[in-house]
Amino acid sequence: MGIVAKQSLNNLISTYIGFGVGALNVLFLYPKFLTPEYYGLVAFLLSAGNLFWPFMALGIHNTIVKFYTSFNKKEDADKLLNFALFLPLLLGAIIGGLGYLFYDVILSYFDGENDLVQPYIWGIFVIAIATAYFEVFFAWAKVHFKSVFGTLMREVFHRLAISTLLLFLFAELISVHSFIYLLIGVFVLRTLGMVVYALKLHAPQLYFKSPPNLKNILNYSLLIFIAGTVAVALFDLDKVMIEHFMPIENVSIYGIAIYIATVIAVPSKAMHQITNPITAKYLNHGEHDLMADLYKRSSNTLFLISGLVFILIVVNVNQLYVLIPEEYRAGISIVFLISIVKLSDNVLGNNNSIIFNSKYYKTVLLAGVLLVGVAFVLNVWLIPIYGIYGAAYATFASFLAYNLFKLIFVRITFGIHPFTLKSLLIALMILAVSLSFYLWDFTFNFALLNILMKSILVTVIYVIISLKADLSNDVTFFYTKIVKKMTS
Repeated sequence: MGIVAKQSLNNLISTYIGFGVGALNVLFLYPKFLTPEYYGLVAFLLSAGNLFWPFMALGIHNTIVKFYTSFNKKEDADKLLNFALFLPLLLGAIIGGLGYLFYDVILSYFDGENDLVQPYIWGIFVIAIATAYFEVFFAWAKVHFKSVFGTLMREVFHRLAISTLLLFLFAELISVHSFIYLLIGVFVLRTLGMVVYALKLHAPQLYFKSPPNLKNILNYSLLIFIAGTVAVALFDLDKVMIEHFMPIENVSIYGIAIYIATVIAVPSKAMHQITNPITAKYLNHGEHDLMADLYKRSSNTLFLISGLVFILIVVNVNQLYVLIPEEYRAGISIVFLISIVKLSDNVLGNNNSIIFNSKYYKTVLLAGVLLVGVAFVLNVWLIPIYGIYGAAYATFASFLAYNLFKLIFVRITFGIHPFTLKSLLIALMILAVSLSFYLWDFTFNFALLNILMKSILVTVIYVIISLKADLSNDVTFFYTKIVKKMTS
């Protein structure tokens, strides 16, 4: 697992830096420099763009990862990359044309209480098409087992750029309208950077012929598009529906709670960038034992690392909300519910990679589509009753049901599961440390100092137990390697 461990560590560092910058934006800079209405507008534009970009890509970025290593001829692989460049352009033109034809209808949807959105509707399309091409070129890099730069661009670049724009806004160098236009431009600039990097890794020859197995490629792309839409819809549907049922400032309030919990997803996102193409390689070459080993080791390592993040959020959430402006504070229960969901994602290890790079993905897609329907119904039912809490309940139920189904499906289909005795020990440790420190705080009057001191104490205890019990071979290996370098 050398290449997996090395790039996963680099991706983990980049992703956490990105989330750190994002936390600065979401928890402090946005609330400080934007009104709740404009903060809600920004959150809505980003969520809507994230919801629509899969329609531009149609799953072709995952198709590159799935099929690239299956081609023996460079010419055939280059034809696949050429096709990947053409498809988002075609789909973007179709969707853009429909948007232009029905622009007045779209504007009328936002007429009334949330008419602040109307001047910026076009930004959703720009963010979506830019993100689609970013993912295509990121996949281009990943099939060459180069994921670090793409992760840096995906997780750090745009957040750091937004921080800079927020500071410009605070210094009155730009207006709030210019801020939103420039924010949209950041996503275009990010894509251009990824394009340059991917082409330096491999500039394919241009072919005006379709790749071999085009029918299988299109079928896979379409179904993976459905899968991507399922995953994005399950996570961003709630924000879009909150905007429909409630004033737009509630999107920002809900978004803060969601962002806090989403930090737990970082280890999984970081490791996925490199385990996905490796899992595809194992499946393409029938290396079942290696795949089973990767499944267990990825789950074990992710559970241990994300477990610490989960604990740090749970035990510090009360103090964290003291730091947030009062008008943005939401119920702590939202953070707890989404944190559990994100922890369950990590426990699954490279489960998604196994499913969506195999021939059995159609069954899981059907289940995912049904669950999106369930999530939609739950949101329609629960948001009018419980407000933003109802959105959290809907997301919690939908995601846990989806994850449980995927876990059982891989067990039945491939005869493998990600759990070991160490998985149980990690779960018990997470539960014990969380319960021990949730109701206890340092008595400092400064919330940030309380968070810092408790985090250091909890981390030290967690790391000592993890290393003494050797709860993850990979984590212990890295620790030993670092210690040796420091003492040599």
